[in-house]
Amino acid sequence: MQVIIDLRYHIVSLVAVFLALGIGILVGSTLLGNDALVNQQKQLTDRLQAQMEQLRQKNEAIQAQANTLEIDNNMQKQFEKQVLPVLVAGRLQGYRVAIVETSSYGFPDDLAATLREAGATVTSTTTVTSEFSAGQKEELTKKLGWGNLSDRDLLNRMAAEAARGIVVGDNRTVIDALAEAGLLKVSGDYGVPLDGVIIMGGSQDRNMVFSDVLDLPMIDYFQSKKISVFGVEETSATYSYIPDYEKKRISTVDNIDTAPGQLALVLAMAGQPGHYGVKSTAQKLLPDLNEGGATDGVKGNGAHSGPQ
Repeated sequence: MQVIIDLRYHIVSLVAVFLALGIGILVGSTLLGNDALVNQQKQLTDRLQAQMEQLRQKNEAIQAQANTLEIDNNMQKQFEKQVLPVLVAGRLQGYRVAIVETSSYGFPDDLAATLREAGATVTSTTTVTSEFSAGQKEELTKKLGWGNLSDRDLLNRMAAEAARGIVVGDNRTVIDALAEAGLLKVSGDYGVPLDGVIIMGGSQDRNMVFSDVLDLPMIDYFQSKKISVFGVEETSATYSYIPDYEKKRISTVDNIDTAPGQLALVLAMAGQPGHYGVKSTAQKLLPDLNEGGATDGVKGNGAHSGPQ
């Protein structure tokens, strides 16, 4: 689209040149009566007019190409939306999964729907807020006695409590206090049996990168409980967490906001571990598309959580 804007700018500039030349021709012929000057100006005007016509045609061609690309893109999205449920159907039948979000942009609204279409049950969703005020810290000090904690220590403590709550569920008082303080957003059932956990990270702000005190400790906890973990982020994440996730030997998807990314996640959860997506850290876009439903061992105990 920038090319189109530039061409329009040039066309406007040429129109201004035409007006200036027209005035020049009129003034020159009136005051000087110089036929040679008039002819030179006319030749220059003709050349500029030809250039303007070429630019106009090129602009129309580029606009037509942009319209075609937009139509193709919309068709592709509609195709993916219709085909995705067919490709994931039954692959995670009976799979129980919790979703944890530590990123600064939320997780796609259709992710949970895709998991349900695959036959999985999303037992809970948890958002850990990495930005808080002094007032919120004071509230936690009053309710939980969490005084004299640095911001990073507080985030690490929140990560530990959130992970424990998701798996064990015996710290509901702490979870409720964190939720009331606006530091956790929780929904669903805590403390229920799980087959896997999806952690969604990545950040748009360098100052909001806390994977070392949030994501990685949670991954360690889930793995210690023999629960498979899958690390994901959106394509647009400016600061990627995928390299950190890979260090924990878990499967990753770096384009979870797209249909291919959600398909890759379902297939990874179904027993095809790897690093998928479109960024330099990905091994390939998708796992192999096996026929049928979920592979054996879909309800893994951690053995299928990471690449072999």
